[in-house]
Amino acid sequence: MRYSDFENVMSSPRMNRYRNACAGQSKKSMTLYRQNLRLSQEMFTVISCFEIALRNAVDRHYTINLGFDWLRDSVTSGGKFNNARFRITIGIIKGALQELHAYYTHPKLVAKMDFGFWRYLFAPNQYRALGQTLLQIFPAKPISTSAVQYNAAYVFSELKKINNIRNRIAHHEPICFQPANPIIDTTYARQHYNLILQLFQWMNINEAALLYGLDHINAICNDIDNL
Repeated sequence: MRYSDFENVMSSPRMNRYRNACAGQSKKSMTLYRQNLRLSQEMFTVISCFEIALRNAVDRHYTINLGFDWLRDSVTSGGKFNNARFRITIGIIKGALQELHAYYTHPKLVAKMDFGFWRYLFAPNQYRALGQTLLQIFPAKPISTSAVQYNAAYVFSELKKINNIRNRIAHHEPICFQPANPIIDTTYARQHYNLILQLFQWMNINEAALLYGLDHINAICNDIDNL
């Protein structure tokens, strides 16, 4: 495809950053755009696997500690989230329950919760309301030191980073540049990829075996950096 046709489809504003990063070379700009798509696809796959692993670990933990319908029960009268402080959380759960209505099952309700919901279970109010035990899903988490506290607030912050890159990819934003600069650099993508692998390890999940055949992120990053 000619660059002019490619740009017409993707738009000039979207392609300007790629052209600037490639010193105006049109063919290289198209290659970089396609490589960013490859990287985004791979990263989103890894994030999806992590999201499922996280939500299943959370669900197993609270099913054991709070009962099988813990999520629905949390917004009923006397439930763990039945409090004005949890207005947004209540709205998310009740909205999903209304959509499911007669088709409700606990697994279906769990599946309707997005990444942000699971992240917010580590927020101070939610973490306390459900018993302050959720860090148990990370049995291999490092022991806190005076320099770093590996507590719920730390996990909440780390999950925010993953949520942010997830949203960037979902909104078709590039992940192959330095932040806020039209300079080819995959550091941002590599850092978030390594964070996900680290959290898998904290959960005692063999990430290499889980992602076998799905994960080519380092290779794609190398291709991008070598353009």
